Amino acid sequence: MNVVDSSGWLEYFADGPNAAFFAAAIEKPAALVVPTISLYEVFKRVLQQRDLGAALQVVAVMRQGKVVELTEALALSAARLSVKHGLPMADAIMLATAQAADATMWTQDADFEALPGVRYVARKP
Repeated sequence: MNVVDSSGWLEYFADGPNAAFFAAAIEKPAALVVPTISLYEVFKRVLQQRDLGAALQVVAVMRQGKVVELTEALALSAARLSVKHGLPMADAIMLATAQAADATMWTQDADFEALPGVRYVARKP
């Protein structure tokens, strides 16, 4: 199972320099877990940069994976991870979701670089 953080989804949809790295996880929707916080972040960014139609298309692709809502248990796990690793809220929620699903976290966010269970690639200019 795989969780792609929001920066990875945005990189993939923009066909950025690291798009191929994220394609390995995104293009296997049967093994993809999508935290609802990622839907929020990606939809918002695409809506800001493009339009509603583009934002809805992006969400349709993301929803091909298994969307996981933020539960009480995930929220508490995320809070513990946030304190332990100094992660911002959204990052901690994504990592908690990945851990709960026994999934690999795919990211280009340096906050995750040295954490176990994470596939990290440095952001390219």
